[in-house]
Amino acid sequence: MQNTENFMTPEKLAEFSAAWNQHDIDSLMSFMSDDCVFQTAAGPDSCGARYEGLTAVRAAFESAWINTPDAQWINDRHFVHENFGVSEWTFIGTAADGSRIETDGVDIFTFKDGKIQLKNAFRKNRPNLPATK
Repeated sequence: MQNTENFMTPEKLAEFSAAWNQHDIDSLMSFMSDDCVFQTAAGPDSCGARYEGLTAVRAAFESAWINTPDAQWINDRHFVHENFGVSEWTFIGTAADGSRIETDGVDIFTFKDGKIQLKNAFRKNRPNLPATK
């Protein structure tokens, strides 16, 4: 049996996804390399917004739950090939104005020594749904 300690697997990406849904920042950061980079789905640059290093990435990850306290990533599927991976998901949550967010997206990953070195997020640009009463 191959030792997967220094390799990413679809199962590890599923654990990473579960940590997002548990809003568990310490668990999330345990999947990231020391020189990690997070590129958001939206922002002022062609890559969205770029956060480099554990401290900046941690703050950016935490902001997802600040902006959408009930954020969840559902219907996830994960693929890994060598140092490259993809996670598909549907993001759901409630915006500050009470409208509902429901949109599909993907994360494209680069791995280094079994950890996530780059998380590059992409999601559909869909208007929010009306607030539920």
